[in-house]
Amino acid sequence: MIRGKVWTFGDNINTDLMVPSEVTYASPEAQARAVFQANRPGWVNEVQRGDVLIGGRNFGMGSSRPAARSLKNVGLSCMLAESLNGLFFRNAVNFGFVAMECPGIHELFAEGQVAQVDIDNWLVTNEQTGTSLPITPIPVELRSLMMEGGVFSLLEKLGLIEPGKAKAKQ
Repeated sequence: MIRGKVWTFGDNINTDLMVPSEVTYASPEAQARAVFQANRPGWVNEVQRGDVLIGGRNFGMGSSRPAARSLKNVGLSCMLAESLNGLFFRNAVNFGFVAMECPGIHELFAEGQVAQVDIDNWLVTNEQTGTSLPITPIPVELRSLMMEGGVFSLLEKLGLIEPGKAKAKQ
């Protein structure tokens, strides 16, 4: 069970807002410090480890920038959106960031409320109202990759990359 304070974002949130062009080639830490600086200045100083992001439709549209890694690196436990851009979703899998679709999620939460996310039963609940919604299930293989740290961690466990290299990529 994941439990965290909710941060809400709207439709068509572009990866450029998560990883601005000026930090494209910077370290993962520098990229994380720049998340949403254009549309929510100071947000990275407010978000706490374990918080939950709620997005609208087509969340993560745009380029293949490692935006999901940056969301993970600011401390978010997971995100739910009305719909996720396919490229963003694949990057979430690759970097071990739990990102799921949940139609109706935007109406379920106001910013600051607390979400309880039950991935085993594919259900999200608003702790304040008691209202729940089903989460769209993710194929078991992709879910496992997300939950276990992503592709780089898997490659390290399989002995296909040197120990410690996974952390350098994430």
